[in-house]
Order: sequence, then C-alpha cells, then structure tokens
Amino acid sequence: MSELDRWRLVLGRFGEQRLGQASAGSLDARRGQALDYLYGRAYDGRGVDTDDAAPDGPGGQGASDPRSILWLGEVRALFDDTVGEVIVGHALNRFGLTDLVTDPEVLASLEPSTDLLALLLSLRRSMPRELDAQLRRIIREVVDDIRRRLESDIRRVLVGHRRRFNHSPMPSAANLDIPGTIVRNLKNFDPELGRLIIDDVRFFDRQAKHLAWEVILCVDQSGSMANSMIHSAVMAGILAGIGTMKVHLVVFDTAVVDLTQFADDPVEVLMTVQLGGGTDIGGALRYCAGLSTNPQRTVLVLITDFFEGSSPAELIRVTGDIASSGVHLLGLASLAQQSDSASTPLYDRSMAQQLADVGMQIAALTPRGLADWLVEVTS
Repeated sequence: MSELDRWRLVLGRFGEQRLGQASAGSLDARRGQALDYLYGRAYDGRGVDTDDAAPDGPGGQGASDPRSILWLGEVRALFDDTVGEVIVGHALNRFGLTDLVTDPEVLASLEPSTDLLALLLSLRRSMPRELDAQLRRIIREVVDDIRRRLESDIRRVLVGHRRRFNHSPMPSAANLDIPGTIVRNLKNFDPELGRLIIDDVRFFDRQAKHLAWEVILCVDQSGSMANSMIHSAVMAGILAGIGTMKVHLVVFDTAVVDLTQFADDPVEVLMTVQLGGGTDIGGALRYCAGLSTNPQRTVLVLITDFFEGSSPAELIRVTGDIASSGVHLLGLASLAQQSDSASTPLYDRSMAQQLADVGMQIAALTPRGLADWLVEVTS
C-alpha cells in the first residue's frame, strides 16, 4: 500500500479534497468506506456532515442493523485477522454496536476472546435466550484458553514441592536424587573399570502441599468487574480441581448468590452470573464470614471495585470484625492477566484504604500472583 493510500485511510473523506478519491470499487476505496462507517461516528453531534455514512446514533440492543452485519463482513474480507479484531473491538466497546453480538449469525462468526466475553456478560440481562448456546460456546473456548495458560503454573505453586528426606519409587527425571543415588551405590564401585555401577536409582518424593484451609472467593457482579469475574471463575475451578482445600465461590450485587456447587465448573458459573445492578459489599462479607468453620484457617478473597452502594460504615465494621476473628482477608481491585488488564483498575481508593486500616490487605493481582499469596499466607 502506498503512503498516499495510507493517508487516505487515516483521513477518510476529510482528505479527499487534497488527496483525491481512491478509484471507486477499489480495495482501498472499500477499506476507506469500512473505516468511515465506524470511525465517522466519532463526529456525530459535532456539526460535521457524515453524509449518512453511519446509522443515526450508536447501535442498541434491539433488532440488528443490517448495515452493521454487512459492515462486519467487509471488515473480515478487507483486513487481516489482527487488524480486524481491533476494529471490531472498537465497534463493540467504543461505539456501542451491540447489535453485532445480539444476532446469532454474527455472534457465531466472532473470534472468542476475554474482551468479547466480558462484553457479552455485561449484556447478559438483555440478550435473547436463543443466544445461550452461542454464549456457552464462547465461554467454554475462553475458559479453556485461560486454563491452558494458567493451570499448570498455578498447580506447580500450590501442589508440588520436593521432599528432601522422603523418596519415591515413582521414577521422574525432574525428581532424580543424584547425590542420594551416588551414595546408595558406592558399594558397587568397580576399581578395575573405574566406574560406579548403578543398580539403585533414587528419586525425591513429591508431596501435595495440603493446605487444609478454606478459601472463599467473594466476587462483585458490577459491570466493571466482568474481566475479574471471568478470571475468578477460572481460578475457582483450578483451586477446586486441586482438591487440597475447601473452596467457596460467592457472587453478589445487592443480593448474595452462593455458587459453591459450581465452583469446579467455570462455564456454569459464567452462564449463571448477572453483571450490573447495585452493590452491598458489607452484606456479602457477612454471608461469607458465616461460611467459615475455622477462622484461623480461612482465607477470604474479596474481588470488587470497592464502590459500596450500601452503608460504608457497616462495611468497615464488618471487615474489622472478620479480621479480628482471625480470617485472612485480601481485597482485590482486579484479578486478571496483565495482558487483559493493561489499564489501572478503577476502584474506590478511599474505601480500600479504610478497609486496609481495619485488617484487609489490598492489591490488584494476576491469578498466579493470587496463588503465590495463598502459599505465603497458608505456609
């Protein structure tokens, strides 16, 4: 593509007077029209003539606009996958073309991603039921992708550590005890050959790190917490699958929903959650405190933006009471992979500080970071 053509794409119709138009029907002309259909919306309401290139106003949550669906096809045909995903992401997140994800045919064509799933979860209340199968498919693909990237690393942190005094009959190169093997076979040294003959190979035993603790994940269903909700569901599934601790999963807005029965199934958890609505963090913490059977061996992880919609004073009081009982409290403003959370999380810093003052640790962590913290607390 020539430099002139690149400038045409950047400037759109506003560069036509100086740069001239691309040939009608050419690839560059079609690209320019596709970009203008979306980014021309940035000038709506600014007194700029958009020549009806885009429909009036942002897309809603009702019937699909055929032009949006045709436009999506053009984007996929005219741009490579990487560029196309960026453009579609802008359409969904910046310009509100939610009709792209409420049409079954269009939804089926979109590449599953954490950002797409976060958007779908935020629209869950208004999505038609006939899209449930598509939503479940996207959830499963995103969950499987996150688990592939995280699970082995988290399991290594939480489960295995070498025991230097116990040995195992199960051979594993990773657990080979070289010094122990040499000592065990010194009696087999052949002076004529000058070699040590090995007939007893020793391996370190690998013992599960039985935490014998209760871990309660208490997750805010606010719309801003969609990304953290996804990673919380996956993290709960990984922890439940390890089986060395009792895992509770609780989600809340103004009401509390205990999803512990689904803790080992992130797909079912994410099909169940309803993002949006008010927030009663204090009420959720009160419920979670009642789940603990041994406060000194309980970890309560609150994942929230700390914007309390109920009584701030009550939230602070409840938090202090739980901390005083011996429960280990961690408040997370974000639980997400760094690549999925490039911007600093938005949260009520004043409230977070007040909770820190009464005994809650405050952080924003990746799932691996949370695993490291669990090991530190429970060791």
